[in-house]
Amino acid sequence: MASKTTNPFTFLQQVRSETAKVTWPSRRETVISTIMVLVFAVIAMIFFFAADQLMAFGVELILGIGR
Repeated sequence: MASKTTNPFTFLQQVRSETAKVTWPSRRETVISTIMVLVFAVIAMIFFFAADQLMAFGVELILGIGR
């Protein structure tokens, strides 16, 4: 294990230099990604709701129980 310690000032300098290397997304990319996530979440919600209703209908039809 590395037991080398760094003073806080040096640590903050290193953090700033590493943060400067990050490629941050533009506002447009962030908005488009957010919209895509919301759309796919709604699609997943509809799919799982339909699958649940279909399985409930099947169980009711086969076993005569439920609802």
